[in-house]
Amino acid sequence: MNLFSIRQLLSLRRFGRRALPSLTVGLLTPLLILAASAAARAQGPDEVIKTDTSLVQLSVGVVDKQGHAITNLSANDFAVFEDGARRPIVHFEPTDAPFSLVMLLDTSGSTINFRQQINQAALRFLDALGPDDRVAVIDFNGKGPKLQLPFSTDRRRIAYTIGITLQAGKGETPLYGALKLSLKELAHEEPRRRKAIVVLTDGLDTEARNGDRAIVGKASTADVGSAIKAETNSQLISVLNDADRQGVTIFPLALPSGDPKKLPLPDPAITAMYTAARTRLQLLADRTGGRLHEIHRLDDLSKLYAEVAADLRTLYTVVYQPPNPGVRDGKWREIRVEVGRGELVASTKPGYFAR
Repeated sequence: MNLFSIRQLLSLRRFGRRALPSLTVGLLTPLLILAASAAARAQGPDEVIKTDTSLVQLSVGVVDKQGHAITNLSANDFAVFEDGARRPIVHFEPTDAPFSLVMLLDTSGSTINFRQQINQAALRFLDALGPDDRVAVIDFNGKGPKLQLPFSTDRRRIAYTIGITLQAGKGETPLYGALKLSLKELAHEEPRRRKAIVVLTDGLDTEARNGDRAIVGKASTADVGSAIKAETNSQLISVLNDADRQGVTIFPLALPSGDPKKLPLPDPAITAMYTAARTRLQLLADRTGGRLHEIHRLDDLSKLYAEVAADLRTLYTVVYQPPNPGVRDGKWREIRVEVGRGELVASTKPGYFAR
């Protein structure tokens, strides 16, 4: 879920290009009054007072029956349901609205041999972005995740940073730590902006792999293939919870070095660990409304980056009010989005855990 502070609520009153619908004003006005009252009682001038209000932010793609993206819809064309009950839409952004994007680069030892292809593909990706799209660059390797460039619209500076970043790096793969850092940086961006992470990786997070190795080491030969429950990994769960709160969409680009089908030695334990890592990448995409792109050949890298750029350009932002915003019972909330025009199909994340 997407939690809004008083400053964020005030930001929602100033939507920029589009005026708020009357329904939204009605919902937010009493909240702003309550938030302002709480702010008056705050001890420090810089303290941010958070309300009990939670809004859920979705990235929604719409296609026709031929699979062609539809990009000219308005808020009135959408209906959002949580656990079967229709919910009010309080904010909407069209597909051409700017977004904030983290380019997350795996510079661990497993990517050393094809950094040049990564650099060329990343530059093509930048060319496909809009002038108001903000990009940050983060990489991760044996020294941990590092913010190489804060959010910027300066394409030359971004391209230079990517090139310099890809010249160094080796060692282990702290993937989930890098995703947490990416989400932390995205939290500073305006809440109304669309937010995404494009992560290039083999998916083999070092800490997660060490945990998986311990699991398969204790499993019997017959059970080793099913011993790892990929979806229960605590790092994955933490990332998904943070992404839910902010409405961040994750697009993993899965390098062939992490493909369990291409292992030179089909050892059951190693295959199980690689399969779990790839399953977690799929979960990152599915749970956040993104898409996993598997890189079968490095020559395809530029094409896949271009496909991600195209995906981003077909997503609407839909923010709605959940029925019980203050309830944190940890239960699953199912989300469904319908489009009331023709034979159009909407897709978004399937739901969230209320944590």
